[in-house]
Amino acid sequence: MAKAADKKQKNTPPQVNKGRHESQCSVCRHAQREEIEQEFLTWKSPDKIAETFKVCRDSIYRHARAFDLLEPRRHNVRFALERIIERAGDVEVNANAVVSAVATYSKLNGSGQWIDRRETIDLNDMFARMTEDEMGRYASKGELPTWFTSVVGATETNSQRGKNER
Repeated sequence: MAKAADKKQKNTPPQVNKGRHESQCSVCRHAQREEIEQEFLTWKSPDKIAETFKVCRDSIYRHARAFDLLEPRRHNVRFALERIIERAGDVEVNANAVVSAVATYSKLNGSGQWIDRRETIDLNDMFARMTEDEMGRYASKGELPTWFTSVVGATETNSQRGKNER
């Protein structure tokens, strides 16, 4: 049990003394701190942020680690992809880069999480769920039950189920 606790402590980054950090951090003391953080979160280059706001690039990363901005930035990867896609007509970018960015963008949900849209359907299970009446309609007319699309053909956002049924 002690080994598990030791291992957990080794994987956890040391806690930052926020008071000390804020008193010495050039980003924290900057008049435009919120703008700096926002630009970092929306994937503007730390080099450009440093140049624009006259702060050290390293201090931007130190500040981001101290205030746990790296994870929210990772979730905002859509901003970086949007920049690539938007600039496709303005700069010389090879088609492969644009297609890759669009393909990647299409696999991200609103939270920036990667969604791999592979589905496996057990048709035996689907038929087992059908009533005799539904089975008869399917056999004679080829009509699937209305619940079939909510199970097979709907994504989470387009599902016909209510909030409490998910």
